[in-house]
Amino acid sequence: MKLVLDILNGIRPEFDFSTSQSFITDGMLDSFDLLSLVGELEESFGIRIDGQDIVPENFANLATIGHLIDKSRRK
Repeated sequence: MKLVLDILNGIRPEFDFSTSQSFITDGMLDSFDLLSLVGELEESFGIRIDGQDIVPENFANLATIGHLIDKSRRK
């Protein structure tokens, strides 16, 4: 999760992502940020995230992003 946290901090350094349970509800990420995050995750983890998985629920917090990465690795 350190790498995910580093990526998030690179996209929006003004927020503390380690404490939030809902990045989008808390206004920490917007739709443009999600696209940037997807690209960074794909590159950093060597995965491909399906378009159908690019929904706010999969990017709510560190745990949901971790589950998305695991799911994408199994494909």
